[in-house]
Amino acid sequence: MGSMDGRTVLVTGAGRGIGRAEALHLASLGANVVVNDPGVDTDGRGGDAGVAQAVVDEITALGGRAVADRGSVADWGGAERMVERAVAEFGDLHAVVNNAATEVNKGVERLEEAEFDDVVAVKLKGTFAVSRWAAVHWRRRWEAGDRAPRAIVNTASGSGLFNSLPAQSNYAAANAGVAALTTVHALELGRLGVRVNCVAPSMVRTRLTHGVPGMDEAPAEGPDPNDPAMVAPLVAYLAGPDCAFTGQVLSIRGGTVLASHPWTLGEHVHKEDGAWTVEELAERLPGLPLDDPFDTLAAALGAALGEHGREAIQAMVAAELDKP
Repeated sequence: MGSMDGRTVLVTGAGRGIGRAEALHLASLGANVVVNDPGVDTDGRGGDAGVAQAVVDEITALGGRAVADRGSVADWGGAERMVERAVAEFGDLHAVVNNAATEVNKGVERLEEAEFDDVVAVKLKGTFAVSRWAAVHWRRRWEAGDRAPRAIVNTASGSGLFNSLPAQSNYAAANAGVAALTTVHALELGRLGVRVNCVAPSMVRTRLTHGVPGMDEAPAEGPDPNDPAMVAPLVAYLAGPDCAFTGQVLSIRGGTVLASHPWTLGEHVHKEDGAWTVEELAERLPGLPLDDPFDTLAAALGAALGEHGREAIQAMVAAELDKP
């Protein structure tokens, strides 16, 4: 008996990378899996119907149960249909793993409107749309007396939460929004027996990280900390019936899982007698211990940058964003 026996899980963006690893792992634990993936390129263009089906074939070859869905999470009706597909095929839907994402990296002055909108549509709107239609189904089941435990597992990124990367206005903003949705939906859906949590994988080998130094090579021996499969057990726990919490964002890097507390309040200045003046703020605010985004990014990228990490990051950003 697997920990996911009898549960049906919809995994978006499940044709490759992290989503594929999640779908395979969930199926190995006994879940019925809806493998959603339109098979698009990393920037959202194109489409290949065989991408989702290939993962379904892997699952069924190992004795599991799965069905392919090729809809776009950014399409309102498509999100509804994939939820309906899960119920029609397997009788119910117990968990959603919102994993789908696309990426177009450009500096703010070069990023086109459609390139911003399309990335946000898949990552942020898509997370909301699939969650919304799942919640509609779950409310009906709750009102009918069904008290089965349900779950949403969202996927965010360090870009947008801790170390937003240059050239990722669209991607970082969307991922920060996904973390916010996690908190809102956890508060809203708890009354229906739904837990909502979020994972933020870091340094995982996928199409989106291809070309990043050190990401394209697996170790010659021993465990591979950058393998997408490292993320799957955490997602399976969060999607399962025994998860003990809701409303959390968990970062995972290799074998390390960290509880995340983004945008916590820090030090403050205070004035008792009325509103501040500009001059007073100019005097007091620089004294606060403020994080410099270049220093934060340098720390996230590691000690290899040395004591001049801030300057190195500034040079790297300028070189990348000022390419013709």
